[in-house]
Amino acid sequence: MMKAPVVDVRLSELIAPSFYELHRELKEELYDEYWLKGGRGSAKSTFISIEIILGMLRDPDANAVVFRRYQNELRDSVIGQFEWTIAKMNMGHLFYVQVSPMQIVYLPTGQRIIFRGADKPSKLKSINIGKGYIKYAWFEELDQFGSMNEIRNILQSVFRGGDQKRVVFFSYNPPKSARSWVNQEAKIPKPGKRVHHSTYLDVPQHWLGERFLTEAEHLKQVNELAYRHEYLGEEIGTGLEVFTNVILETITDEQIARFDRIRQGLDFGYAAHPACFERLHYDSTRRRLYLFAEVAGLNLSNRLLWMKIQKYNDVITVADSAEPKSIDELRSYGLRVTGAKKGPGSVEFGIKWLQDLEAIIIDPLRSPLAAKEFINYALETDRNGMIKNKFPDKDDHSIDAIRYALEDDMIGYNMHGVGLLRGAKLYG
Repeated sequence: MMKAPVVDVRLSELIAPSFYELHRELKEELYDEYWLKGGRGSAKSTFISIEIILGMLRDPDANAVVFRRYQNELRDSVIGQFEWTIAKMNMGHLFYVQVSPMQIVYLPTGQRIIFRGADKPSKLKSINIGKGYIKYAWFEELDQFGSMNEIRNILQSVFRGGDQKRVVFFSYNPPKSARSWVNQEAKIPKPGKRVHHSTYLDVPQHWLGERFLTEAEHLKQVNELAYRHEYLGEEIGTGLEVFTNVILETITDEQIARFDRIRQGLDFGYAAHPACFERLHYDSTRRRLYLFAEVAGLNLSNRLLWMKIQKYNDVITVADSAEPKSIDELRSYGLRVTGAKKGPGSVEFGIKWLQDLEAIIIDPLRSPLAAKEFINYALETDRNGMIKNKFPDKDDHSIDAIRYALEDDMIGYNMHGVGLLRGAKLYG
């Protein structure tokens, strides 16, 4: 095997300290996906370009393909990034930049870094590497792509055959809204996935220059929200999100074993709307919910529903009282179930009570419908752009089930967790 050339530069002069651990992980091939998100000037694109080149030097059969949503954005962004990186690594004499087709060739071996726009589907199928295999794929400005399905389709056309180790990089500045598919997808746990957040504050200041730092500080003073979004890479929201206290994270079996305040709720549905059963833990001291089990789907008969949830019969399930026949049928199968009290104002009160919690922690693999609904549940606007003064009555099946489950916990608390509400007649 050809010996890799010596890189005539200290990597600490090129890689920001926040990426040192990722550099080690890539050398040890610990992960398959790297989601690198953050604000402006965080050096994430620089890091990825360096790691792709280093990886190609270590493996003479490795090639890379870099994608942006639009073909015309490639030349001045990612190709320019690689040209800068190659120059900084004092390896300009070893690489050849070709304009048509857009690629960078490593001259000693013929390895290639190929550049494609996702708006040219025909060119995605005609990627010819000539030698070796595609080891690295990089999606720059991931938020500009349409969906994760689009990404998967592209990868299927690129990673064909073989059992070699592959690595995919995703880089982006997080969109404002947590409802963005990118922000949602980054929070879903997956084996072999590494998520990393960086900002310009993690980068040596002399790399950025005085002008960059001055502009960042100015924006911080005049528009802190914009600063947090643009420079810190925060999901600051659009102002329409109902639940800003949702956290998507893995809930372990060990955690579940310690839960001692289990609640269960059931919202009925069938053809047009899904039935939804939710199992959760309520930490009343810390005012936190943990959603860790779910049964949901269309066309679920009561019998089939019972078969799926009977293993959770250790706790009474509170179901939508609007369907007493369904409740009676489930009781006949042996389910411990009671009808929700509900009553005038119960929906609004329940949602506000949930909003007031410190955190609603949802495992998106264990409770996928709840994760989707809580993240996407947003106020609506009229044709004039004015916000409607009521909560939307759609895509809220898990939310309803959880309101029913927590009915008794809600009674006795106002929005600050104190004071009795039993006389308010919000629940029947």
